[in-house]
Amino acid sequence: MTGNKTGTKAKAAPKNGEKSRGRPFEPGNPGGPGRPTGSRNKATLALDAVADESAKAILEKLVESAKAGDMRAAELVLARVWPVRKGRPVALSIPPIATAGDVVTALGAVATAMAAGEITPEEAASVASVLEVKRRSIETADLAARIEAIEKGNRP
Repeated sequence: MTGNKTGTKAKAAPKNGEKSRGRPFEPGNPGGPGRPTGSRNKATLALDAVADESAKAILEKLVESAKAGDMRAAELVLARVWPVRKGRPVALSIPPIATAGDVVTALGAVATAMAAGEITPEEAASVASVLEVKRRSIETADLAARIEAIEKGNRP
């Protein structure tokens, strides 16, 4: 007699496509199948239905209010026409970076530019993260070259 931890006999999985009572989900998918791809909740569907009916009238009224001098309406219209930029090009004088040690000098240039007010702290952080990726890539390439040289030296 085969049994599980409780000593009861294990049931065979049903052959008609139904899942057994103790294991409702497929192996490897403990949370179940989840929501179908592309499905949307009822609240979103209701809002979309309202928007479909009156979106054009709302937009026309908003533009009319903006033309009449309502600054909030103008802000909403312009935000859709010209979205807020997520960033701007940052012009910095950074020395060439050939080694991981050169990144220290470049980070110094970034800190100096930030302290002088040439770039914002957020921009400095963004540039610093790019420099960090550059440093890691240089170190990875250097390590790969060193490992290759060691392997060539140890071959008979």
